[in-house]
Amino acid sequence: MKIILKEDVRGLGYKDDVVEVRDGYGRNFLIPQGKAVVATPSALKVLAENQRQRAHKLAKIKTDAEALAATLQGVALTIGAKTSATGTIFGSVNSIQIAEALEKLGHNIDRKLIEVSDAIKEVGDYKATVNLHKEVVVEVPFTVVAE
Repeated sequence: MKIILKEDVRGLGYKDDVVEVRDGYGRNFLIPQGKAVVATPSALKVLAENQRQRAHKLAKIKTDAEALAATLQGVALTIGAKTSATGTIFGSVNSIQIAEALEKLGHNIDRKLIEVSDAIKEVGDYKATVNLHKEVVVEVPFTVVAE
């Protein structure tokens, strides 16, 4: 089944992408949740017209994302966490702590745009991926230290 995404869906595509999904996933999850619509010929024409009208606006959004990515290039974060004597963290470090650390440095980034590959449960050096735009992705290194 071909659908048009109305918002970004992680692992599937970005807003206004036309993707092929299984019938059940489209009918039972994406469409009822308001995340997609069926890609009928009329819906595809409306999508093409909307994209043509928004082309200038989308170029500005991409330029802004690239500028923010340039400011994030040199950033190195240090995140403090409570640890045991062996260096194991009580709990884990996730995207919320990374977003808060970036906000302290003056970069206001939504935590939903930040991806951490695995659960971070030990002190050490790691990298987080920040998806600013579908074509602009930045890796931000951070260090987890014991408080």
